[in-house]
Amino acid sequence: MLSKFRFFQISATFSSPAPRKKVHFPQIVAVTAKFRSQMGAASYGTSSGSVSKLIFRQLFEKESSTYTYLLADASHPDKPALLVDPVDKTVDRDLSLVKELGLKLIYAINTHVHADHVTGTGLIKSKVPGVKSIISKASNAKADLFVEPGDKICFGDLFLEVRATPGHTQGCVTYVTGDGPNQPQPRMAFTGDALLIRGCGRTDFQGGSSEQLYKSVHSQIFSLPKDTLVYPAHDYKGFTVSTVGEEMQYNPRLTKDEETFKNIMANLNLSYPKMIDVAVPANMVCGLQDVESKAA
Repeated sequence: MLSKFRFFQISATFSSPAPRKKVHFPQIVAVTAKFRSQMGAASYGTSSGSVSKLIFRQLFEKESSTYTYLLADASHPDKPALLVDPVDKTVDRDLSLVKELGLKLIYAINTHVHADHVTGTGLIKSKVPGVKSIISKASNAKADLFVEPGDKICFGDLFLEVRATPGHTQGCVTYVTGDGPNQPQPRMAFTGDALLIRGCGRTDFQGGSSEQLYKSVHSQIFSLPKDTLVYPAHDYKGFTVSTVGEEMQYNPRLTKDEETFKNIMANLNLSYPKMIDVAVPANMVCGLQDVESKAA
């Protein structure tokens, strides 16, 4: 469990961004034991008995089998929202949904520098002035704001906690809904490629390490409550959500001991990602290379 949090504070108008200061994303709403709506607005009971609303959408990009997640605080007057792992090919769809729901998009965030698609972050920033991009400082990529372990990303009265989960890449992080009063129960973990449903991300490029990934998942994700909902960046078999408890019991790779896991990862014999030579350079600059090429 993370013991210290650093906040970043940004004004609603973004008129005076202050690097490495509080990024104020109002705290998160608590989820009822029955996660009633994976694809819509839902009411969530809190530990204090009050009720708040989290708008949540799980969106899919079929070419790269990527999930993008939209979260917003429906109880806040501005309905501030963020997108996790947006894809360039579906930016128009995602922004249309944001508009239809009457939300104010304030952040576009990535779990890591993707190798299989170009992030939609740069394109979003070109279409919606005021949106701030976020990625981990350890990624060495460009963004408006950089997060480190223990930081909180707040939107309205909700927040995401940042946990470092390197191993797939050096800069991977997992974003977890908060723990405490007025926070969602069960919690939600946006794990990127670190932990997939019944799998995990490969570790053979971008500074990957199977030893590091094993330790990351076990210390930072499997340490969460077992009912924590797991939302990965990809799925190739049609699964949409899992739980920490399920993955601790059924994940065919990460239930093994560390040496067996390392041997599994060393013998996957996967093909070279077809998009890596385009995606990684673009994603290191927030996807802006892709935006600039389209504007040329």
